[in-house]
Amino acid sequence: MNPNIIETINITRQAAWLPWAVQYFFLIGISVTAVFLTLPAFLGGNAKYEKIGRLALLTAVSCAIAAMIALVADLHQPGRFWHFYTHFTSWSWMSRGAFLLPFFLVLVVIYAWLVYRADLGRLARQPGTMLAPLYKALALGDKPERWMVRPVAFLTLLSACSIALYTGMEVMVVKARPLWHTPFLPWMYLFTGLVGATGVCLLLNRVIGGNDRGVERGLNRFLLIALGLLMVNGVLWLASGLSGVSAPAHRALLSMSGNVQWLTVAVWAGLSAIVLFVIAWLKPEGTGVITGLIAVHSAWMFRWTVFINGQMLPKMGSGLYPYHFPVGPEGLLGIIGTFGLWVLIIAALTAFLPWDGRVEASGAASH
Repeated sequence: MNPNIIETINITRQAAWLPWAVQYFFLIGISVTAVFLTLPAFLGGNAKYEKIGRLALLTAVSCAIAAMIALVADLHQPGRFWHFYTHFTSWSWMSRGAFLLPFFLVLVVIYAWLVYRADLGRLARQPGTMLAPLYKALALGDKPERWMVRPVAFLTLLSACSIALYTGMEVMVVKARPLWHTPFLPWMYLFTGLVGATGVCLLLNRVIGGNDRGVERGLNRFLLIALGLLMVNGVLWLASGLSGVSAPAHRALLSMSGNVQWLTVAVWAGLSAIVLFVIAWLKPEGTGVITGLIAVHSAWMFRWTVFINGQMLPKMGSGLYPYHFPVGPEGLLGIIGTFGLWVLIIAALTAFLPWDGRVEASGAASH
């Protein structure tokens, strides 16, 4: 009897998740966790965190809008967006997210409107304001009821938690990729998102917030908490893989072991977290730009590593799949364009809305 020889050929496949997906998960993660930063002021009623809450709310609204556009771009053609509604698949987290995302966007906009509503009303009554009719229409009355802010803040929190769950599970359920298939991944998304959202608020405080040192100090304290949670989760993830307690984490470590590129990424991520923690702890004032940039960079790089570098790990065989970073709309131009879109949204919102509560300054700006 002649033996049969079976040869398995491992072919190279194109990446399914492109940089547009990285942008979407980055922006929606920033938006969701920015909602958490608004809670001390608008759910807890602590006036001390009012300005931080307003910066975070501005971040949540702007990033949510930009994230939706990045998501549609990742679908390659807008027509595919409707398929989620005409062909609902109950067991698919992606299909569930198609319903959770619009609900979150609507809630976060309503949340912002309730917070800004009183200021819009005061702007409408301010003499010489060119946009007074529009402000009056948006205020919907002269006596805004502030008691509505708290229940809507709570509903937005629940919606934000649902988005955090959906985005984490959407990737975690992929059993074919050990790097993704771990319960630690959704928590890493959450904590890196919180780090990134705090970083965005720190940068906005420097650019449009008047470089308020009290706000900077408060945000750096939030950053310490987020980094602490992130590092604990990361250590647990690594320990579960090294000890073999988590089979997927163990297989992921084996697939990356001995690879210089992955070792470089790991060292870079660890050093970034440690340096950021030390700066925020030892010098919480006067370092907002540095801690903000490092925080945003860390949150973005984590998603790039998980999505793009994660797809370079072969499902079978050894080595890495090659990935050539495109410079066109599906690569560098897409990344730059998405960030440019977010900057445009921020510019439009801050030029029109009294985001910081300083109605006189806002009114003067609209002349």
